[in-house]
Amino acid sequence: MSRNTNILVCGIGGQGVMTATEILAEAALALGFDAKKTEVAGMSQRGGVVVSHLRFGDKVLSPQIAPGEADLLVGFEAAETLRWVHMLRPGAPVLTNTSRLSPPVVECGVFDYPDDPVGQLRALGVPLQAFDAAEIALEFGDIRLGNTVMLGAMSDHLPFPAAVLREAVAARFAHKKPGLLEMNMRAFDAGRERAAALVGQACVPA
Repeated sequence: MSRNTNILVCGIGGQGVMTATEILAEAALALGFDAKKTEVAGMSQRGGVVVSHLRFGDKVLSPQIAPGEADLLVGFEAAETLRWVHMLRPGAPVLTNTSRLSPPVVECGVFDYPDDPVGQLRALGVPLQAFDAAEIALEFGDIRLGNTVMLGAMSDHLPFPAAVLREAVAARFAHKKPGLLEMNMRAFDAGRERAAALVGQACVPA
């Protein structure tokens, strides 16, 4: 990764995109990095598209990631991942949730949903890890755990140990209702395990 690490997280409102980015920023700050983030949310409370920029390193002047400079793209929804893939620097990895969640602009017929967004990503030849985070979340009884699953999946793509991000997740849920912390820890570990299982498939174009 570059001296300043640039992470772009995208998805649909309600998937926890901004919460996940906040936890990532907290992990970076805990290690003494300068960190800045910004979001663009279109009707995020109604299922609109959401994208978060996070930059951290020795000194960060702006939170905005320029096209072609993202070190990691994490998509909570596959079509949104495809829409933002131009932000990646050459050779940078992509993680995406494969479960479909169409934004209102698709449901209203303004835009068409891609026939096979994951296939299109693979055809571009980007290093890709794609899996159904919603399915994993539902195994633990709550689809809202999908953002924690994705945090676990990205934890080995960061310039610091996965345990640091795991601790940041734990800190976020430590004082919530009983059982929530354990559920999130299990979801984080499951996401990390799923991504690790897909390592051999990454970087292989369709």
